[in-house]
Amino acid sequence: MGAHGPSARSNGGRRLQTDRTVPKTGNDDHAGTSLAAAQLRIAFDPAGFDFDTTAALEPLPDLIGQNRAVEAIRLAASIRHRRFNLFVYGPEGSGRHSAVARILQTEAAARPVPQDWVYVQNFDNPDRPSALSLPRGTAPRLKAALAGLVNELANDIPALFVSEDYQNRRMAIEQSFSARHDAAFSALRQAAQARNVAILRTPMGFSLAPMKEGEVLKADAIDRLPEEARGAIRAEVETTERELADFLMSLPELEREHRAAVSALNAEMATLAVNAGLEQAVAPFRDIAALDRYLEALRADMIENADLFLMAGKADDDNAFPAAGKRVHEDLRFHRYAVNVMVTQPADTTQGAPVIEETLPTLANLTGRIDYLPTQGALVTDFTMIKPGALHRANGGFLVLDARRVLVEPFAWDALKRCLEVQAVQIITAADRLGLIATTMLEPEPIPLDVRVVLVGDRLLHLLLTDLDPDFGEYFRVAAEFGDEMPRSAESIGLFARLVATVVARETLRPVTREGVAALVDAATRAAEDREKLSLRLGAIWDILREADHLAGQSGATTVSATDVEAALRAAERRADRLREQMQEMIARGTILISLKGAVVGQVNGLTVADLGGARFGWPVRITARVRIGAGQVVDIEREVKLGGPIHSKAVLILSSFLATRYAPDTPLSLWASLVFEQSYGGIEGDSASVAELCALLSALAELPISQSYAVTGSVNQMGEVQPVGGINEKIEGFFDACRAQGLTGRQGVLIPRRNIDNLMLRPDVVEAVAQGQFRIHAISHVDEAIEILTGIPAGGRGMNGDFEDGSVNANVEVRLLDFAEARRDFAHPGSDAGRDET
Repeated sequence: MGAHGPSARSNGGRRLQTDRTVPKTGNDDHAGTSLAAAQLRIAFDPAGFDFDTTAALEPLPDLIGQNRAVEAIRLAASIRHRRFNLFVYGPEGSGRHSAVARILQTEAAARPVPQDWVYVQNFDNPDRPSALSLPRGTAPRLKAALAGLVNELANDIPALFVSEDYQNRRMAIEQSFSARHDAAFSALRQAAQARNVAILRTPMGFSLAPMKEGEVLKADAIDRLPEEARGAIRAEVETTERELADFLMSLPELEREHRAAVSALNAEMATLAVNAGLEQAVAPFRDIAALDRYLEALRADMIENADLFLMAGKADDDNAFPAAGKRVHEDLRFHRYAVNVMVTQPADTTQGAPVIEETLPTLANLTGRIDYLPTQGALVTDFTMIKPGALHRANGGFLVLDARRVLVEPFAWDALKRCLEVQAVQIITAADRLGLIATTMLEPEPIPLDVRVVLVGDRLLHLLLTDLDPDFGEYFRVAAEFGDEMPRSAESIGLFARLVATVVARETLRPVTREGVAALVDAATRAAEDREKLSLRLGAIWDILREADHLAGQSGATTVSATDVEAALRAAERRADRLREQMQEMIARGTILISLKGAVVGQVNGLTVADLGGARFGWPVRITARVRIGAGQVVDIEREVKLGGPIHSKAVLILSSFLATRYAPDTPLSLWASLVFEQSYGGIEGDSASVAELCALLSALAELPISQSYAVTGSVNQMGEVQPVGGINEKIEGFFDACRAQGLTGRQGVLIPRRNIDNLMLRPDVVEAVAQGQFRIHAISHVDEAIEILTGIPAGGRGMNGDFEDGSVNANVEVRLLDFAEARRDFAHPGSDAGRDET
C-alpha cells in the first residue's frame, strides 16, 4: 500500500454520491435564505405626507441632493478670475442644464450690462478693421447716423456742386487760367511777329513760317533769297521755335495749377458739406472718446473721396425712381463709411450680463466668420461682412456649451482655448486655417474677451480631457459633478414633494395628490435601484408626471392620482416592451431552450439583463458545463470566440481559482472543463453569472442534478462569497415572466446575492406571487448556499480530518477531482501500481 510521491492523496475508498432524483425545493426548505414578500418592495406610505395635493406646497427654488454641484457652479459664476471656467458633468436627466441656466441667470442679473462692440473702417490699413467699444445701445444709433450721413451727402454734395455760387467761382477760375493762357500765347505771337515769323495752328499742332510784309513766304520765294537773308530767317524761326517750346512746356504746369485750384475749390465745397453733415450726424456721440480718432479719419476720407458722392448723385439723377437713390449707403463703394454692429444691448436694458447657450458650437458659430461676395469671378469682402459668434454675444457674461459637440467640431476646441488664453476673440475661419481661399483676407482687430465658459458633459469626457489635454486644467479649474441618487429619508422625500410642486407650477400641470407623489417616490426609488435611495435622474420622473397629467386630463380629473402615475408607468413600459415580449415568446415556444422543471447535471438557469435605449429588461439564459480529465484548464467558450468581454473573462478565471484552491489543494488539478451561455449570439460582459457558472461546474463535477425551477444571479470571489450585481429587479422579473407564461408551480424561484436585498423594488405582481407562495426568492451569501438549494444536498464542510462530509456536494467534487488526478497519473506512468490504495 505504497504512495506515488508525497503529493498523491487517496480518496479513502469513497465513491461519488450520484443520486439523480429531483432536488427538494419545498416551501419549508432553506427558510433561512427565503425572502418574505415584505422584503421585496418598500412602498412609501402616503400617510407620511401632511398635504392633500401639491397645490399646498411651496415650490423649491433649487435642485435637491446636488449641493456640491450647485456650490461649484456658484463659485465659477461669481469668481472673476479668468481661469475659473466650469465643467459640469453627471448623468442624463439629472437637471444639469436647468441648474446651470438658473444659477447663471441669477448671477448675470447682478452684473453690469456689457458695452456694445462695432467694427469700422481702418482708413490707414483697410485689411485690418478697427474694433471700437461703445456705451450700450450706442452702436445701432451710430450705424443709423452714419448711414443717414452718407445718404445725405450723396444728395448734398452733388447739389452743392451745381449751385450758383460754385458755378460762379468755378467760372472765375476757368476765366483766370484761360486769361493767363491767352496772355502768354499773345505775347509769344507778338514777339514772333516782330521777327517776321508766323505761328500757325494745324491739325497736328503748331507750325512756324517766315513772313514778309505780313504775308507768309512760300518755300520757292525763300529759296530765291540770298544766303545771308535765308540765314537770318532761319535764326528768327529757331528763336521763335524755342519760345514756342517754352510756352508749350509751361502749359502742363498751368494745367496743374488749374486743376489744383479746381480741386481746392471742390475740397472747400466738400469740406463745407461734410463738416455740416458730420457735425449734425455725430452730435449725439461727441462725449464718446473712443470715437474721436475714428471720426477725424472719417471726415478726412469723406472730403478726399467727395467724387464718390458726385458719382452717386449722377446715378441718382438717371434713376427713374428717385426714392431708390435714398439707400446709397448700401452701395459697396460706401461700405467704408458703414458701422458693423457686432454686439449691442438696449440702452435701457436692466437684464444684466448675457447668458448664451450655443447648441451648434462650430468654429464660425463660436468665434464669428467673414463672409465673401462673388464679384466678376472673384471673392471680395470687407469689414461689414464680419459676423459675430457666440463668444461675441456672451462677452461680459456666460457661455454654455455642450462639451462633446465642441470637441467633434473641427478647430472649435482649439479656437476656444486660444481665445481664453489671449483673452480676446480672434476671427480665424476654417478656410484660413486650411488655406483654401486665395483672395483678399481681413484680419479684424481682436475684441477683448471677458467671459465665463461652462462646458456640460459626462464624467468620462472630463477624465479624458484632464488626462489627455494639458491645456484643459489651465482654463477649467472648477468641476461640478451631479450625482444620480440621494438618500431616501423623510427630509429628502419632503423636498422631493416640493420639487414635484415646483414642476407642476412651472409647467401648469394639475396638482398631484399625496398618493400620486408617493407613487412618484416609489418610481424614483426603483430608478435608483436602491430602496434606501432616490434617483436624481429626474428627467425621466418628470416625463412620467407629464404623461400622468395627460391621462388625468383625458379622464376629466382635476388632480393627478396614484392611478394616473401607475398608468403612465405601465404605458411607458408597454411602449418599450416589444423586444421583451419577443424574448418571452421565444422562451414559451421553445425557440430559446430554457428548462423550468426537472433537474439536469451541469445545467443552470442564469439571468441576464439588456439595456437597449429606453427598454431595460431581464430574461433567463441556459448555462452549461462539461468536465473531463485534463491539465487543469477551464475553457470559457465565450472568450475563445471573442464574444466574452474582459470582465466576464475575469469572472471565469476567478471561479477557476476558487475551484483549484478549495478542492484537493495538495493534488494537481487534473481537470478540463468548458463553460458556455447556450444560444448566445452576441457579446457577453459582466460577472453577474459567475455564481451560476460555478454551480453548473460543481454540478458537473459532483454529477448531481440542478433544479431547473431556479435561476441564479450573482458574482463570486475567490473565497466563494457571493457579491452583489446590477439590474437585480429586471432579472428577477424576467425569470418570473418566463415561469408565469408556463405556469407558476410554487417551486420556482430566483437565487440572488444577499447584499442585493436593499436593491429590491419589484413589481407588485411579483411581490403578490411571493406572498401567495407561487414564487420564491432566496438571498445567498456563499456559493455553498446556492449549490445546496439547487441540488437539495448539503454543500458540506471539512471535518477535523480535513475531509468534506460524506455524501455532500463538496465531497463529491473533491472525490471526482482526486479520481481525475489518479487517472492522469496512470496515463503518465502506465503499468505502475504505485500510489494506489489497497482495499
